[in-house]
Amino acid sequence: MRGIGLTILAMAFATLASAEPLLSHPPSIDCSGMAQQGGLIVCRTEPNAKVKIARGEDDFYFENADENGVLFVGFDRDENDNFVEYAGERVSFDLPSRDYDTSKIDGLPSNMVNEYSEEELKRIRAATARKKVGFASREEEIGFKDGFIYPIQADYIKTTNFGAQRILNGVPKKPHYGVDLAAPKGTPIVAPADGIVSMADEDMYFEGSLLLIDHGQGLISYYLHMEDIVVEDGQHVKQGEQVATVGTKGRSTGPHLCWRLKWRNRNLDPELLTEWPSES
Repeated sequence: MRGIGLTILAMAFATLASAEPLLSHPPSIDCSGMAQQGGLIVCRTEPNAKVKIARGEDDFYFENADENGVLFVGFDRDENDNFVEYAGERVSFDLPSRDYDTSKIDGLPSNMVNEYSEEELKRIRAATARKKVGFASREEEIGFKDGFIYPIQADYIKTTNFGAQRILNGVPKKPHYGVDLAAPKGTPIVAPADGIVSMADEDMYFEGSLLLIDHGQGLISYYLHMEDIVVEDGQHVKQGEQVATVGTKGRSTGPHLCWRLKWRNRNLDPELLTEWPSES
């Protein structure tokens, strides 16, 4: 009898070993990249997963990962604690505050600060509507994979850092979300990464000329004040391909490129992506 009992027990263990586990571990979410104010992370999870993106327990929304389970998440200039969550698993980010520059510009014409004619307001409203369409681009193809290169490969002088607070004619303005690179008029501007042109417009009130490139999932780099744009809406561009030339159109005080980056409605620091970690 004892032998039969041991045989039955052994069969039971064999059955348990071959059976499916009663409880499976929730699908994981893993993120890496530049987890800081103005930075970007890339999260990997299940294909088409609906991921919670939050600034707090009561301040959140959802974004979908792509068919490969990849999801970009950007952090705005003044973000603090953030987290992403999927299927009960959470990845939290404690973003330390950055020091931002303060600059003053005096002697600007009043219509470059806060006074606009009715005709100017009409142009501003029309330009805003066109920009809204360009920023709504959500290309599925991901052109950003291994970081950015600088859009000016020739000599330049960086005159403004991301996030600087400007005071125009004594009036504090919202932060400057671009990086200003001064270079001679006509200097080539290249794409910092692969992408698709979501807007190319040379008749903008503030920007003069404006170019938007969608690098995937609404990660959009954009370029202001150019002399000439040499690409068009819907065009695929490769990293290093020329897209425009430096100019001083629109609300500009001299030849330079204002280089900016957005993910959805969050303003990112494009320079951070030139330091993208190779292990990501």
